Amino acid sequence: MNGRNSIYILLLFILAGCITACRITKPYQPPAITDNNLYRDVNTTDTNSLARVHWKEIFTDTLLQQLIATGIRNNLDLQVAWSRMRQAEANYAQSRQALYPSVNGDVSAAYAGASNQQRTGRTVIPQQYNAGLAAAWEADIWGKLRSNKRAGLAAFLQATANARAVQTGLIASIATNYYNLTALDQQLKITQQTVVNWQATVEVMKELKKGDVVTGAAVVQSEASRYAAEVTIPDLKQSIRETENQLNLLLGQAPGPIARSGLDDQQPVMLLKTGVPAQLLANRPDVQAAEYNLRYYYELTNVARAYFYPALTISASGGYASYFSLTGPGSWISNLTAGLTQPIFNQGINKTRLKVAKEQQQQAALDFRTAVLTAGQEVSNALYSYQTAVEKGNSRRLQLQNLQLSVNYTQELVRYGFANYTEVLNAQQNLLTAQLSRINDHLQQLQAVVFLYRALGGGWQ
Repeated sequence: MNGRNSIYILLLFILAGCITACRITKPYQPPAITDNNLYRDVNTTDTNSLARVHWKEIFTDTLLQQLIATGIRNNLDLQVAWSRMRQAEANYAQSRQALYPSVNGDVSAAYAGASNQQRTGRTVIPQQYNAGLAAAWEADIWGKLRSNKRAGLAAFLQATANARAVQTGLIASIATNYYNLTALDQQLKITQQTVVNWQATVEVMKELKKGDVVTGAAVVQSEASRYAAEVTIPDLKQSIRETENQLNLLLGQAPGPIARSGLDDQQPVMLLKTGVPAQLLANRPDVQAAEYNLRYYYELTNVARAYFYPALTISASGGYASYFSLTGPGSWISNLTAGLTQPIFNQGINKTRLKVAKEQQQQAALDFRTAVLTAGQEVSNALYSYQTAVEKGNSRRLQLQNLQLSVNYTQELVRYGFANYTEVLNAQQNLLTAQLSRINDHLQQLQAVVFLYRALGGGWQ
């Protein structure tokens, strides 16, 4: 059989293999999110989602916007995530080169009688020169190399989605800590004012004791209540400092003070749009990453199937040989070979590879399902947390009004002996507790918006 017939046979073999490869490697079909009730008690066909809104429209405080912009620019975890994305991009670019032949060049010189000539001290002159190129190419007749390339693309897309997930988490963390900081400021302010009010109560009790309206027990109890409020101030200041330090860590900078507005200046978004659950795959980066992970292992399963079939390798080499110099008279040499390698017995490696690949693919499918359910849980929790905070708002306002009146009334009544001093102390303590609870209600509402924005996948687009 001459060389031309061999090439024709090889081409026919490759063509037949490409047709067969469609049955060996199966095309990937992305999973669909069909859970219409993924968001508890939320049934809507409105596709408008908070996730599509830019973070500057969600967090309108200019000082907070500056912090978020700094965090996106300098956060160390986010920089690491983007570095991993670039590494995956480089690996994907390399995997694409596997479809092309490898080419190597070689230049050599051969010496005749080199050992004897070196012992006699005579000049060693090369006797033969060779220069050539060698190329090798594996025909991707079963789709193994193409599946590997698609797996590399999935890994790159997964790394990109992971980096976006880090950014959404970063924005949420900065906003959460910022709101915590403003709430702590407000708690400190109210507690310090309460200490002043308690001191005024102590002075009143001392005057009333002089008039035999109250006993010494009223004086010492009011002083004890003052100190009970005052002793919480150092803890609040410590929490403020630690929260500032945490924010600086998120910003990628050394500990220091944080410029901020007041809690009452923070107005949460009132119109909360969740979209439909099917949009999670397009909006939420960690769900996207889970889907790309599934795609990655799906393609590796295709690769594992292809290992059961013969590999066709075509190699060619050519060069020039001369006995005097590379520019002198010589001869050209060329060679073309093709070989098939069919696995017959390899200690069960191919079977194990396929079994492991299928299990990894199944595990990735379960991880994707977990990511979807987790997203649904987080959206549902954030919505209900916001709703709860709003519902408490009106009742808390009325509670504070009545507690303030209670403090005023009991202070007047105790002056004239119509109320016990403990009623004054209880009224003031209840007022302080309600004031702090009002701060927590406002903070809960702000944080619920942050959590919902992140749960829907906002912050990276």
